[in-house]
Amino acid sequence: MTEPIKITPPLSDADIERLKAGDKVLITGVLYTARDAAHKRLIGLLDKGLELPIDIKGAILYYVGPTPAKPGHIIGSAGPTTSGRMDAFTPRLLELGLKATIGKGQRSNEVLEAMKTHKAVYLAAVGGAAALIARAIKKVEIVAYEDLGPEAIRRLEVVDFPAIVANDIYGNDLFEMGMESYKRS
Repeated sequence: MTEPIKITPPLSDADIERLKAGDKVLITGVLYTARDAAHKRLIGLLDKGLELPIDIKGAILYYVGPTPAKPGHIIGSAGPTTSGRMDAFTPRLLELGLKATIGKGQRSNEVLEAMKTHKAVYLAAVGGAAALIARAIKKVEIVAYEDLGPEAIRRLEVVDFPAIVANDIYGNDLFEMGMESYKRS
């Protein structure tokens, strides 16, 4: 079993080029959260020629709407949400330099092609491990759209946040690889 690859955003093209589908990664640094409603607002700003409230270049977006924090904790359960709901918005953000997204489930062909073109990866977080994932989050701050509640954009500082490369820039797809190996067995 290979050791996880440590990555620290902001990510560069070189960081992305070394990642392959199936690689385990540990992220230390800043992640931003964004779900459907926040994505709609981000694209609305771009459509009006306005600046985004976060620097997307080299960034990682985590598709999560965390639950309220219990007393003594900084964040509640922070498991991934289904990524396909963001697919309509993702290519535009990749074009601006977004380097990775984290969620669960497969991505559309349009997103996969945009990832190849703009050198970005899709990382899968383990669904059902929300409490474990929350332990990697060391600091949380709402940076935009507080009125959206759990769907507000948050800046998370993480240490050794676990994920797996599901889709790389070479067209490899962990979901398809898994199905193929299952068919052979």
